[in-house]
Amino acid sequence: MTEHILSWVLFTPVIGMLLLLLIPSEKKNLIRWWANIVGVVGFLISIPLVTNFDKNAASFQYVEKFDWIPSIGATYSIGIDGISLLLIMLTTMMTSISILCSWSSIQDRLKEYYAMFLLLGTAMLGVFMSLDFFLFYVFWELVLIPMYFIIGIWGGERKLYAAIKFFLYTALASVLMLLGILVLYFQYHQQYGVYTFEFSKLMSLNMALDMQRWVFWSLFLGFAVKVPMFPFHTWLPDAHTEAPTAGSVILAGVLLKMGTYGFIRFSLPLLPKASIDPTIVRVLAVLSIIGIIYGALVSLMQKDWKKLVAYSSVSHLGFCTLGIFALNPNGLTGSVIQQINHGISTGMLFLIVGVVYERRHTRLISEYGGLAHVMPKFATVFAIAMLSSAGLPMLNGFIGEFTIVAGAFEANRAWAGFAVTGIVLGAAYLLWLFQRTMLGKITNEKNANLPDLNWREWAYFTPLIVLAFWIGLYPKPLFEILEKPVANIVMRVRPDYYQNQNRIREAAAPAVPAPVAVIPVPASH
Repeated sequence: MTEHILSWVLFTPVIGMLLLLLIPSEKKNLIRWWANIVGVVGFLISIPLVTNFDKNAASFQYVEKFDWIPSIGATYSIGIDGISLLLIMLTTMMTSISILCSWSSIQDRLKEYYAMFLLLGTAMLGVFMSLDFFLFYVFWELVLIPMYFIIGIWGGERKLYAAIKFFLYTALASVLMLLGILVLYFQYHQQYGVYTFEFSKLMSLNMALDMQRWVFWSLFLGFAVKVPMFPFHTWLPDAHTEAPTAGSVILAGVLLKMGTYGFIRFSLPLLPKASIDPTIVRVLAVLSIIGIIYGALVSLMQKDWKKLVAYSSVSHLGFCTLGIFALNPNGLTGSVIQQINHGISTGMLFLIVGVVYERRHTRLISEYGGLAHVMPKFATVFAIAMLSSAGLPMLNGFIGEFTIVAGAFEANRAWAGFAVTGIVLGAAYLLWLFQRTMLGKITNEKNANLPDLNWREWAYFTPLIVLAFWIGLYPKPLFEILEKPVANIVMRVRPDYYQNQNRIREAAAPAVPAPVAVIPVPASH
């Protein structure tokens, strides 16, 4: 198993799904238990990836490769570096949490529901492991199928509209992304006489700047819609609002990171000339900043609790893309850490909405008030999640936002200024939401006897709370894991970056005075 650990991690959810299909539909408790066991096992078998990971290695680890479709040059090639390691661990954890939080909220068509979640788990893991562009695209598209059904069958009142909108937006963008992949594929054949989709081989391509620009914008559409960047974000609030709680958690926690991961893994290393093109960098930075501020302002105006959290994702992911296109170590490292943080804190916020929705079956903020009096434990968890998302020091959100702002400041001081505005607005809408729902008097008698958190709800909140404090207080392991892969990307896109930084440090260093020669004085006799 240790020889093919990455394949075991990848296919455990889908193997569990196939066995799940053998369980009779009427045995609902057995279905629930089996799905939860598979989710937990999927997380547990991914832990050796961390314990055996070499943070000093400069190349991909746990690599597995064999011919898949030789006629077109497609291979089953998987492997991970520090960036994909963190996202894989986030995926296995959030998948198990999403399955657990569905225990009482989903009552109909249980077998199909859990089967879709397990299939989704394998598809997401495949995206973060693939080192072959064809394999990557297969997993990228596979994600759409289970997510479409999760929203369309188990969603809210407008579930069909939200599911179709989600599918059409992402499918159209993916097809346009495929055109960029095919350009790389045929360019490689033109230059080397063989067909391949392997990422490591495509890195040797030598393309003119204009060609790189076309491919960059083609890949951009696929990745930007998935993030989603402004103005490609309009599918997200509907999908989040209409999806069941677990669907919203996995969508915010993992699926949105596929877009930012695509930029980091493929756009920057494969298209270095286009990635540092001033026009492209400026456009993406402006779109990121608009997303940061726009998402925060729209969140301030929401009456629906879940839609507020959904729009907050537009703002938070804007920080992640801004960090990427700062094109320096602080920006890229902060972006990846903030992607993990967003999965933790926004995942918690969607779980919190799910807890109150199960009890009251309404998401209107005006229906709540004074919940801290009847649900003090719930209010405490909500406060931690809210402060984590707002970027309070000692919690995880602060580490990511601080590092991104430092990277943005290094690239352009104006970018950092606008980003700080987004942080302030983020604290405003989160504090306002907490004040309206948790503090003050109980404004609705229907809330007077709501039960506080049960053991199952504690089971999925506890690991997220622990991680929020751990990353906030001791983020050093994350920085160490990311140091090598981030340095590789920066050196690929900006080969002279580290040399220039050394020159700047040397110029700023205080001058050391020359040693004074001491002339010995002859002893007197």
